[in-house]
Amino acid sequence: MTEPVLYSGGLAVDDRGEVSFVNDFDFAGVKRFYTVRNHRAGFVRAWHAHRREAKYVTVVAGAALVGAVAIDDWDAPSLDLPVKRFILAAHQPRVLYVPPGYANGFMSLTADAHLVFFSTSSVQDSQTDDVRYDARRWDVWTVDER
Repeated sequence: MTEPVLYSGGLAVDDRGEVSFVNDFDFAGVKRFYTVRNHRAGFVRAWHAHRREAKYVTVVAGAALVGAVAIDDWDAPSLDLPVKRFILAAHQPRVLYVPPGYANGFMSLTADAHLVFFSTSSVQDSQTDDVRYDARRWDVWTVDER
């Protein structure tokens, strides 16, 4: 099993406006995409896992905290698994790769957070490879004040 990978991009600004990009991301293997928005900041959508499907996620508006955790037992995963946390924000273009065998979830950090997910499976294949866990099973959603 591979690890999550964060592809960083950039932002070009001139007198016409802005272009944001992540040039190291290619669409090899992507079969579909979908967008997700929550109704408010602080709302959590988690944990969604697949044995065979991989996902890529980017934020096109606002910001979100994304979590990814490698599943050790599909029926009863350990509560002590290490969860990788990533902050994705529209003003810092990046794409996060979530490999097969991981559960993923996110919390909107801003009310306008808008995420785009790219999937390596068709809807039909994804439905037969879909495993869900409680949103607080790995409760990594606290933002510590600094």
